[in-house]
Amino acid sequence: MSRIGNNPISIPSGVEIKFENDVVSVKGPKGELTQKVDSSIGINVEDGTVNVTRASEMKQHKAFHGLYRSLINNMVTGVTEGFKTQQELVGVGYKAEVNGQILELNLGFSHNIYIQVPSEINVSAETVKGKNPVITMESHDKQLIGQVAAKIRSLRKPEPFKGKGVRFVGEEIRRKAGKSAAK
Repeated sequence: MSRIGNNPISIPSGVEIKFENDVVSVKGPKGELTQKVDSSIGINVEDGTVNVTRASEMKQHKAFHGLYRSLINNMVTGVTEGFKTQQELVGVGYKAEVNGQILELNLGFSHNIYIQVPSEINVSAETVKGKNPVITMESHDKQLIGQVAAKIRSLRKPEPFKGKGVRFVGEEIRRKAGKSAAK
């Protein structure tokens, strides 16, 4: 039973939702998003709400029911409010700089890393003396912003001994004790 899939999605003012040929398109003030939907899922747009229905009680259809309801809800939230993620670079000499849509990172390697950020994402880097550099990304597409954030994090994952690396702001890193001193 999909409890998430049964919840209706309310449509805010200024948002248009269209469903045709197994493709949902959501248009709002911050942009437009489309998502292909499995043919076993039905979508009804009426009276300012969106209801997602499934064809049968098969396990796969139940899974798709909650999945597509969540994806459509994220699309509606994205085109109205947008999404924001922040990552901090923890380590001596770690730097971040933005030139247009190119993010330049210095993560302790022998070379700088250049990342071409998609045009749908607004990226900025802030460096304050005495604090870790922070990369802030804003977009209307939750999947895209998560994918780019995961790519940046994969360049230098936080290590458990000193905690150095790229981490999300507010993320807790499980720390390990180092070697014990000899007696």
